[in-house]
Amino acid sequence: MEKNRYLFKIYYLGRAKYYGSQRQPNYLTVEDCILKALVKRNYIRNIKLSGFEVASRTDRFVSARGACFTVVLEKEPVLMEINSALPNDIGIWAYTKVPLDFYSRYNAILRHYVYLVPKPLSHLKKTRPVDIEIMQKACNDLEGQHDFSNFFKRDKSEINPIRDLESVQLSVENDFLIFQFKSKSFLRQQVRRMVKKILELGMSEITYDDFIQLFNPQKSFSYQPSDPRGLILWDIVYDEKIKLCEDLKSKRRMEDFFLKKKLSFNFKHQLFYLLQHHDFS
Repeated sequence: MEKNRYLFKIYYLGRAKYYGSQRQPNYLTVEDCILKALVKRNYIRNIKLSGFEVASRTDRFVSARGACFTVVLEKEPVLMEINSALPNDIGIWAYTKVPLDFYSRYNAILRHYVYLVPKPLSHLKKTRPVDIEIMQKACNDLEGQHDFSNFFKRDKSEINPIRDLESVQLSVENDFLIFQFKSKSFLRQQVRRMVKKILELGMSEITYDDFIQLFNPQKSFSYQPSDPRGLILWDIVYDEKIKLCEDLKSKRRMEDFFLKKKLSFNFKHQLFYLLQHHDFS
């Protein structure tokens, strides 16, 4: 039977048990779960010969709603058959056939990340004022082409730090700060480091001049990125010729999982609220 290459769109929850998305020895990762499911359901026989590759790698605790990967399969995929071999916090919900020389990483034209600040805005304001206006200004400054040497995790490899951010947006929804970043590509930890410095600026931990100095590649600044739990790989966009077909049952599986988690956490929120604020004696 002729083998074909497919592009898949997946979601996953960044739980502690997953040590990021990328495969690594002796640790459970999102990729491990996907590959095991494909092997178990007889979609691939040899992982090394499957041409499996992902569009973007994410760190531990980072979630995704629209991550993507490509792989060469032995047969036409049935998404719910694959999902039946996956844990509920990982799932495939759309796919399409692509040329054999198509790669989810290199053919992507846009990546969209969302960052939800873990603490409510009202809680942040208890310690000091939060200047939304100056944070909006910082978001505007980040848009366009810049040298982001001071906004990513450096290693020994030579990486071009020039990136072109198409859009950086900040909004407040249900008492939470939400950032959105769109670009063709991002550097490692770039989004979390940008969020870190925007928040420091908004809470007067650094000055606006301090923030602008971060764009100077001749200077080097050492700091920790923001909490990975707030980061979501929201979507990856391809050329309009690539038409991903959503599987209704698989998408419902994803939405049901999110709803179940939402209801569970709403209950826990109310439980702790009562324990903290109410006296029924």
